[in-house]
Amino acid sequence: MPEPILNIRGLEKTYKGGVKALDGVDLTINRGEIFALLGPNGAGKTTLIGSVCGLVRPTGGKIEVFGQDLATSWKNVRRQIGLVPQELSFDMFDKVIRQVRYSRGMFGSAPDEARIEEVLRSLSLWDKRNAAIRELSGGMKRRVMIAKALAHDPQLLFLDEPTAGVDVELRRDMWRQIDMLRDRGVTIILTTHYIEEAEEMADRVGVIAKGRILLVDDKDAIMAKLGRTEAHFTIDSPLAELPAPLTGYPVHLEEGGTSLVYRGGDGTGKGKREVAELAQLLTREGIAFSGLETQESTLEDIFVDLLHEPVETAA
Repeated sequence: MPEPILNIRGLEKTYKGGVKALDGVDLTINRGEIFALLGPNGAGKTTLIGSVCGLVRPTGGKIEVFGQDLATSWKNVRRQIGLVPQELSFDMFDKVIRQVRYSRGMFGSAPDEARIEEVLRSLSLWDKRNAAIRELSGGMKRRVMIAKALAHDPQLLFLDEPTAGVDVELRRDMWRQIDMLRDRGVTIILTTHYIEEAEEMADRVGVIAKGRILLVDDKDAIMAKLGRTEAHFTIDSPLAELPAPLTGYPVHLEEGGTSLVYRGGDGTGKGKREVAELAQLLTREGIAFSGLETQESTLEDIFVDLLHEPVETAA
């Protein structure tokens, strides 16, 4: 049975001026999972993370972390939470290793030079440990932020757009580190614009828009519920209208009647079956076609479709 590590109920945040960043968010995160939170800019991702990390004060709702009410037990749970924010934040004139040591001590963890070295090596920072942060490249500075977040061995780690604007090498290092952390039982919540990363790495995915959770499920279930098939038949002789046997299918004509387009299915194989049926019907009707291209929905396709639908809370 999954063990909840974070429970959020009815979370709201309204900023001065009446801007509602969070509108009744309900979310449960289980121990040891990687959870990807997807949403456009301004959807409420950073506000949600900030609320759990003590950086934003909610205007309503309840947050429980490790079974404790965050509003009354923040000091008890804070050392178990780590955050890699979007914005770089440290003393640019300080040395890398001093900043990482300081971060570990700030959360009340005992000095542990072996752990500091392990973290720095895992992020390819050991050779830069005595360098001033201002001397580092943008990618290396991002690595220092990650090292600071990991230094006190958090059990719940938030990564807010961790690979935005960084090079491919750092991105790979980052995902290797995430794999290692999951193996150690760390629970990871990340926001990302790289949907293919969420598709590859996350156990479950949530979509947020306008401060409300639209969907939370594992990737396979999302694809099964919302996945679609798209097919394009290249018709040899233009059609003026759809033949009657085809009107019961989600199809339409494009390009002057020379392209028959199907968009349907439900992620369970229905789309492929209907495309095969359409091919048979076209042949039966004496309609020749010289090409057929098919494509299955990706998580990104589903994400974009969700954002264009009316906002409803997740079931």
